[in-house]
Amino acid sequence: MIPAEMEPQVLATAVQAPMMAALFWMMHGLRRGLSERPCAPEEPPPQRCEADALARTRDELVAFKLEVARTYVPLSLIRDVDQRLTQQLLRIEEKLDAATRAATAAAAAVAAQQPQHRWRPEDRA
Repeated sequence: MIPAEMEPQVLATAVQAPMMAALFWMMHGLRRGLSERPCAPEEPPPQRCEADALARTRDELVAFKLEVARTYVPLSLIRDVDQRLTQQLLRIEEKLDAATRAATAAAAAVAAQQPQHRWRPEDRA
């Protein structure tokens, strides 16, 4: 069969099948490697090793994130973003303060315009 005459889905399946097999093989190799990794003799092997491997992986991820933050983002850019963010937050705070003052003044004006109702004791009954 000539590839030009094949349906696109058949071509996609033909390409994806070996890739899925390769991914499965890599995952199998990783799992086998983790299970064969030696543990300290005083620890129970199955659960303790998995917990240690998970902790090591998390520590390595944190170290990598820190390295990326240090290496790939210049400090001047971080300071610039921080300064712009701070200025924007201050502007928002000023707008909220102005809105609060306006709402308080409007409430006071409405309260001053309304007549004071004094209830007499006989009206309550």
